[in-house]
Amino acid sequence: MKLIRISSVILVTLLFFTQCREPEQKEAVPEEKKVQRPPAPQWKKPSQEISYQKVAAKQWFRKQKDSLNAQQQKIVMTANRADLANISALDSVLLPNDLSGDIVFYQPFPLEVKGLQDISKIIFFSYPSQTFGAYEYGNLVYAGATNMGRKKDPTPAGLYFTNWKAEKTTSTFNDEWELKWNFNIENKEGIGWHQYAMPGYPASHSCLRLFEDDAQYLYKWADEWKLKGTDSVVLKGTPVIVFGDYPFDGPKPWLSLVSDAHALDIKAAALEGLIGQHQGEIMEAQKKREGMK
Repeated sequence: MKLIRISSVILVTLLFFTQCREPEQKEAVPEEKKVQRPPAPQWKKPSQEISYQKVAAKQWFRKQKDSLNAQQQKIVMTANRADLANISALDSVLLPNDLSGDIVFYQPFPLEVKGLQDISKIIFFSYPSQTFGAYEYGNLVYAGATNMGRKKDPTPAGLYFTNWKAEKTTSTFNDEWELKWNFNIENKEGIGWHQYAMPGYPASHSCLRLFEDDAQYLYKWADEWKLKGTDSVVLKGTPVIVFGDYPFDGPKPWLSLVSDAHALDIKAAALEGLIGQHQGEIMEAQKKREGMK
């Protein structure tokens, strides 16, 4: 009986301490900040498969230009990498058979690149095709034509980040040249994109010439850098990659579209390869920018 009484006391004591002990508090694990990714754009496809023909520029400019609406004129301008003021000076004009689609279907960039899904914004400039493509989380959101650096002053290939911007500024080469919607990507060399005459071939002093509406879109879409003081970069802007080589001594690459409408197509794997060389730097800059929001 004495043994039973002692065991009962021990049991009651254990129950008392077990019930009075507060439950362990598990350390809260912060949830990862969810990134709100915009949906992929819904593009209007041309009504038929695109093909190209080459016609005399002056004849087309004189007889057919005014029969096209603004969107159709823009497609022809983009196909020839030339503005309307310069198209009539070309030997020939490249014409798509169907002008009913959105600009992206007349450009070589893929609509989706899975290897870019973690990159919030990036712009590619293709030297061979004289085109650019802007991506958000792997989806092409804008594309257009460009006239890059001439043979004497080529645009250096590589990774850049957008810096400062100005709706109007003057060229560092000639203070009589007014540059609209200018966004600098290389401060020391004065390289950037902006609106300027588009003659239909690489003609700039290393900058990236654009049609005005394209320059204005990228001006508003890309991010500026953030500085501490006058020269210490706290946050980098939007990454920009210039790639490829232009055949200055050969025919314009886009003229090959007459025989093969897909001759200039840029594969998603090619863009992923370009990113692979700079992935660490791009993601580090993006992480810092997102952390400051």
